[in-house]
Amino acid sequence: MKLRMRPGRSPSPLVWVVLALATSLAACQTGGLPQIPVSIDPSTGSESNIESLSAVIAREPSNPEAYNVRGSAYGRAGRYDEAMADFNKAIELNPNFARAYFNRAVVYRRNNDNERALNDFNNAIRADARYAPAYVGRGNMYRQNGQLDLALADYNAAIQLDRTDPQAFHNRGLVYQSQGQHQSAIEDFTTAIGISPRSPEPYNGRGLSYLALGDARTALDDFNEAVKLDRQSYIAWTNQGLALEQLGQKQEANAAFARAANLNPNYAPAKEGMRRTMA
Repeated sequence: MKLRMRPGRSPSPLVWVVLALATSLAACQTGGLPQIPVSIDPSTGSESNIESLSAVIAREPSNPEAYNVRGSAYGRAGRYDEAMADFNKAIELNPNFARAYFNRAVVYRRNNDNERALNDFNNAIRADARYAPAYVGRGNMYRQNGQLDLALADYNAAIQLDRTDPQAFHNRGLVYQSQGQHQSAIEDFTTAIGISPRSPEPYNGRGLSYLALGDARTALDDFNEAVKLDRQSYIAWTNQGLALEQLGQKQEANAAFARAANLNPNYAPAKEGMRRTMA
């Protein structure tokens, strides 16, 4: 894979601070509560779909898949207690149900019960060693705990099993980025973009690595794309401001920082950027 690299000066200490903070926030976003995977219509959280799934369960009360799918629907609807009850029932009916363990781990993570979440990711892998999402989920937990070698091993395993999962590539890119391996990070973010070009996170991640390498112009291209895809991302607006500032476009940078601060008045890098770029 050919990388877009342009020569540039080394990033300032401020860039490193923002990179570290933004990477940490990206880790929280991407490695937080993953989407509960479903095998039915995307509108599974609707009441009509839940009623239909309940009718299936009434006809097939011993079908673990039915409980797992309805649990996913409850999860999409934000009804996490009911989702947990269904995943528990699915596992009771089939103690080797990897997807149900994974889904239950997602709910545990949402409830900040990280010990049980990690245990269920392990259970999912024991039930099906080829179930790639469980490695991504466990890798996210390792990454957030600072256990980067374990996280990297899990992302590698997930990618070996499924090279179509953009989250695995994106999150591995975050690990490389945190280790200062920015060219490897760029490759992974680029792969994630190729798989899921409408997701703003890998553009933001790749832009941060270009910025760390002193290539503010290419970084700006990525941040522009990130804010186009998600105009509510105060992190992407802040990073766009930083790239513009590095390019000497202070008025435009100030506008980007102001947009970020308006979205999140408590985000210190945006407020500091505004102060630095005031006319």
